[in-house]
Amino acid sequence: MQQEYAQRREQLMARIGKGTAVFRSAPMAVMHNDVEYNFRQDSDFFYLTGFNEPQAVVVLAPHHEEHKFVLFVQPKDPERETWTGYRVGVEAAKERFGADEVYPIAELDEKLPQYLEKADRIYYQLGRDRPFNDTILKHWQRLMRSYPKRGTGPTAIEDPAPTLHSLRQIKSPAELELMRTAAAISVDAHNRAREFTQPGRYEYEVQAEMEHTFRLRGGMGPAYPSIVASGANACVLHYTENERQMQDGELLLIDAGCAYDYYNADITRTFPVGGKFTPEQKTLYEIVLKAQLEAIAQVHPGNPYGQIHDTAVRVIVEGLMELGLLQGDIEEIIKEEKYKPFYMHRTGHWLGLDVHDVGVYQHGETPHNLEPGQVLTVEPGIYIAPDIKPVEGQPEVDPRWRGIGIRIEDDVLVTSAGHEVLTAGVPKAIEEIER
Repeated sequence: MQQEYAQRREQLMARIGKGTAVFRSAPMAVMHNDVEYNFRQDSDFFYLTGFNEPQAVVVLAPHHEEHKFVLFVQPKDPERETWTGYRVGVEAAKERFGADEVYPIAELDEKLPQYLEKADRIYYQLGRDRPFNDTILKHWQRLMRSYPKRGTGPTAIEDPAPTLHSLRQIKSPAELELMRTAAAISVDAHNRAREFTQPGRYEYEVQAEMEHTFRLRGGMGPAYPSIVASGANACVLHYTENERQMQDGELLLIDAGCAYDYYNADITRTFPVGGKFTPEQKTLYEIVLKAQLEAIAQVHPGNPYGQIHDTAVRVIVEGLMELGLLQGDIEEIIKEEKYKPFYMHRTGHWLGLDVHDVGVYQHGETPHNLEPGQVLTVEPGIYIAPDIKPVEGQPEVDPRWRGIGIRIEDDVLVTSAGHEVLTAGVPKAIEEIER
């Protein structure tokens, strides 16, 4: 993979020209008191280096004569490593990660200026790490004060995200291999969950079965908090309590995916706890499945990203109108978003190193057209909460529909010929999931 990381750095440096890019590692997050969460590296930092330790900085200076790729890392410290784990250290980092130079992180203030002083701008994302923001601003302001005497130095700070994230959006063969593995593990976990589910079991038991599969198969664990939502809980989009006992006659909505070597899968399936849909559940499920299949059919190079959502919305609105849950002119319903009490989210998102991965969805008023190598989710749904309140002018919802929530989600790769559903191994046709 080191060749892959080097190629990514070269691509970014070619785009920033005479600038210098600076990236800070993710901070350690505290769970409670002095107990920390497992460390998860910042995705941009990891994408460029593969380096998986905190307290680190990467500098890319394509204009520098000797050091174009520089790392600042924690030095070896046997006493601290006894408590918090092994560190790569300064000497080994240079060899293992291919840096032109590696310094202890304590030397950042001293060494950083030499990589900034001849840059025309600093590429840095001012954001979450306020102390490090202050460090960058301090060095920039110091160089700006001496600019009149030298005539060189960074005259601006520019966010590298638009440049870097356009690279991250197109997945390489190596990235796709990791995403296929994450998808395959997640497929197995979902299939196990469906087999395991039965009335009387608890949502957390299903969650445990899935997350056991994630780790057993070599995954890092859940890509995001697993959603295991039975009955009316399925109408809560990000329900994560997973505490309820499942009952016969209900649906179970599972939204869960595995993280594998930092790359993620994201799958949702909805199926009957007792094995058979009720007539109302089956009718709504058929609408959502049709919306998803027709939306997936829109995934091919050159198609506007927004067409996926527009297609799903139209199918859902048509289906709800046939059932009398919406009424009026279909174009008006769509334009004024009168369907939102039933379907309140978009139909998907980019997927990769982040579950909601980086990349634009449109350029101002200009749509973003799909390109080969992009991976996205397609996830329409219908949610009829027990206390649903339709918009003004729409009918009241008959009680027989209330408390039903359905979502179906797959991970889809844009290919040169069209698309590939990476998570097709989890059944979703009614005849395949009923028992």
